[in-house]
Amino acid sequence: MENFFDFLESADLFSPGIIAILVGVGFVVGFVNTVAGMATAITYALFMAMGMPINIANGTTRVGVFAQFLVTSLIFKREGYLNLGTGVRVGIPVAAGALFGAELVAILSPAIIETAMGFLLPVMTLLLFLQRPTNNPVLKQFAPWKYFVFFLIGLYGGFTHAGVGLLIIFGSYFMLGMDMLHANGIKQFAVVIYTPIALAIFIIYGQVNWPVALIYGVGNILGGVAGSYASIKGGVKIIKISVALAVLTMSGWLLYKNLIA
Repeated sequence: MENFFDFLESADLFSPGIIAILVGVGFVVGFVNTVAGMATAITYALFMAMGMPINIANGTTRVGVFAQFLVTSLIFKREGYLNLGTGVRVGIPVAAGALFGAELVAILSPAIIETAMGFLLPVMTLLLFLQRPTNNPVLKQFAPWKYFVFFLIGLYGGFTHAGVGLLIIFGSYFMLGMDMLHANGIKQFAVVIYTPIALAIFIIYGQVNWPVALIYGVGNILGGVAGSYASIKGGVKIIKISVALAVLTMSGWLLYKNLIA
């Protein structure tokens, strides 16, 4: 394992081995993030093992994220599982919240929010498997409090990006009465709206490793395309199972990091 990390840090970026690793890991992360979410942590681990500081790793991964979700949004739209109007109405408050999210760190410890999410996410996941009426027209109406909740989701994403896609799925499912396929489509497009804001900041401060970002982004796009069709063909069941597995992994990590480690 030590030899592998030495290889990641010292090998030529354009060597076949490094290119294969970047594209391969990008594919896996793109697939999981499209079907459920929270796989970006794998990206951070890889980039930091290659010698990048966390801010460069954070900025570099946004290029692939934007490209991937742009493509997957087009697929969900073409297949009839994305309403662009609803996507914009969800994405804008999420993006606005993300702008202010960094300020929240100065007021409230991220550990408090992460611990709360570690307990709350599994409960929300259990609710996904309960029967919920989807034909109530009131559910699909936007009210000020619903915009506010999506704004809060953006606030959470402003200081920790782990699980934001899952929260968008939950919000669309519980507050807008969507099935999981349409909720996943909204997630794809909401990410497209708020990611350029963060990416622009990283670009301004020179915190994007463009060669790595572009090679890795190829894997992200390919994984996103595969994940889109897996979601659509597998239907609601595969998304619910994938979300449940992602949530259990994420919750376990958040609780371990903040309560045990």
